[in-house]
Amino acid sequence: MIGAIGAFGNELAAFRRDLHAHPEVAFEEHRTAGRIAAELERLGIDVDRGLARTGVVGTLRAGSGTRAIGLRADMDALPIEERNGFDHRSRHAGRMHACGHDGHATMLLGAARYLAETRRFDGTVHFIFQPAEENEGGGQVMVREGLFDRFPVEAVYGMHNWPGMPAGQFGLRPGPMMAGFNLFEILVTGRGAHAAMPHQGIDPVVAGSALVQALQTLTSRNVGPLDSGVVSVTQFHAGDTWNVIPSEVVIRGTTRAFTPAVQDLLEDGLRRLSSGIAAAHGCGVSVRYERRYPALVNSEPQSRIAREVLESLVGAGNVHWGCEPTMGGEDFAFMLQARPGCYVFIGNGPGEGGCMLHNPHYDFNDDILALGASYWVRLVEHCLGNA
Repeated sequence: MIGAIGAFGNELAAFRRDLHAHPEVAFEEHRTAGRIAAELERLGIDVDRGLARTGVVGTLRAGSGTRAIGLRADMDALPIEERNGFDHRSRHAGRMHACGHDGHATMLLGAARYLAETRRFDGTVHFIFQPAEENEGGGQVMVREGLFDRFPVEAVYGMHNWPGMPAGQFGLRPGPMMAGFNLFEILVTGRGAHAAMPHQGIDPVVAGSALVQALQTLTSRNVGPLDSGVVSVTQFHAGDTWNVIPSEVVIRGTTRAFTPAVQDLLEDGLRRLSSGIAAAHGCGVSVRYERRYPALVNSEPQSRIAREVLESLVGAGNVHWGCEPTMGGEDFAFMLQARPGCYVFIGNGPGEGGCMLHNPHYDFNDDILALGASYWVRLVEHCLGNA
């Protein structure tokens, strides 16, 4: 199977590199969606467009079976300036496929091509090409707009490349695989003054600095040692010049957790510390807290199915069952809340210069395109049997 898909591997690599050269960010994937839809139509696959604005769903039926599964790939790029020098680098300033969604879409297209040509299954497979995975929750939008009402499935599966994991290997685990992801913005307000006369003002920089330090205790002194949580302050904005104490400070960041209980604890604690520390310094405070993505939780039965398929594909020694979960977020979690399923990591190798995801030197490894597509094919043939 890998060899059969590898026979058109050069075409897959060319398609992937074209997507890489023309990155489009969340909900703007018009060219990307158009290219994918055109390829699906060329293969004789039914195509629906427009879910979550730029989403594409291809539907392929074989035999007389009534069972159906969904396979999902994301399409969007990131607002990053690419620093690579190869020919297929981004042609659009400030946009880059730095997470491999170009490769994810191409692997799913490769599977669609093979399945359309062979049709060695009995039932229906829906190829779900999702927009806006990065921060904007395109998966949630697709579900809200009736993805699984219009395209019913018994299970849905996803896959993401993983730099640092050797090519030819996969990782998965039942239960929490990726963390829930939330954002916060804290506005601390004081009274501006001349830097030489701080006693005439109320300094929000001092209060904000104390708050940043205190937020680190949310995980170290509130989350149980056997649980997991992350609080990261990623922005601190205050003032515009050297000799003015500003009137306000803006602090932004993210929290991560695997369980709703820890998510609640982190939000409650952040609000409590913000109010208390601001009051102690005589400042006002307001908190905006957004719950973006829930934790991605793999279903036990579907995880075992994926494991069996992967072990038949690459051997048990190349499948990391029970792999370490990550605090990264992924909006495939919304699809897994709506339907059972499993999300796996496929090894991307060391990457260009050893870079990781969201790095301006990242590139997807074209050598794993056929392998990823083969996993999708074998999963379909396993779940839906043979016609």
